[in-house]
Amino acid sequence: MSDTLDIKTLEAAATWYVALNQGDEQACKAHAEWLRSHPHHAQAWARVERLQASFGRLDGVTARPLLQATVVDRRSVLKVLGVLMAASAAGLAASVTPWQGALATFRTATAQRQQVRLPDGTQVTLNTRTAMGIDFSATQRLITLHHGELLVGTAADPGQRPLIVQLAQGRIHTHAARFLVRSENAWAQASVLEQAIEVANAGATVHLEAGQQLRFTASSHGAVLPLQAGTGAWSGGQLVVSGWPLGAFIDELSRYRPGHLACDPAVAGLRVSGAFQLGDTDRVLDNLSGTLPVRINRFTRYWATVEPA
Repeated sequence: MSDTLDIKTLEAAATWYVALNQGDEQACKAHAEWLRSHPHHAQAWARVERLQASFGRLDGVTARPLLQATVVDRRSVLKVLGVLMAASAAGLAASVTPWQGALATFRTATAQRQQVRLPDGTQVTLNTRTAMGIDFSATQRLITLHHGELLVGTAADPGQRPLIVQLAQGRIHTHAARFLVRSENAWAQASVLEQAIEVANAGATVHLEAGQQLRFTASSHGAVLPLQAGTGAWSGGQLVVSGWPLGAFIDELSRYRPGHLACDPAVAGLRVSGAFQLGDTDRVLDNLSGTLPVRINRFTRYWATVEPA
């Protein structure tokens, strides 16, 4: 089994660390369930424990707020997550992918979006749990997507420098386009809203026009497909789906919600359509229970499961 952990798992571990400081008995039970639900959860928690044991080696300014955190808020979670990722880079924990996100120029946490205007006028919107670096020179405009998702609106460049998005699975090249790119562990996806891009990986290059999308890995790529309805709606704070299996919908919704959100396999095949506001995932879950034969089992604020009604 690989000991490489993704950013979502590490952030969940950081969230549990802060939540458990409240001493809530139900939170302890939910945390035990989370540990048992996937081997990577136990790996991530082991790293948190190693980091906790290392607090004595951290400076007091860093360690004291973490040890005294008693309220589960985003600031406390991000402190723990940032130190956990940085510690892995310094050798206090094992390999973390992508720890480079801690060193990225721009970062977002769960449910956050950020709009950035680059030096050439290119507009970039970072989706939830995204880390991005930039490197502009006289000959190139380079964006590095460490993990997460971007909406890129390329500005025209008088010097004809290409805009390149580098990610673990390959490279996107364009001179002028509006497109989305998402990187999730082994796979990535590029979706073109306007004009055209080229996706290169393992020596192969695929040309994508407006209205097309492609999923690929570092060594292969799938078929070129038409864009799905609602592609990019997250940039306006919505999740728009048409006929999605409930299991896939919950997986996507979990990106915008801290803690653990899962779907019982017994109802995972139910179909979901609609436009859902990402700013209030509790309301989205309540709406599901009002329109589908499901109920939401909330064990704690940070642990919810969609189950048969």
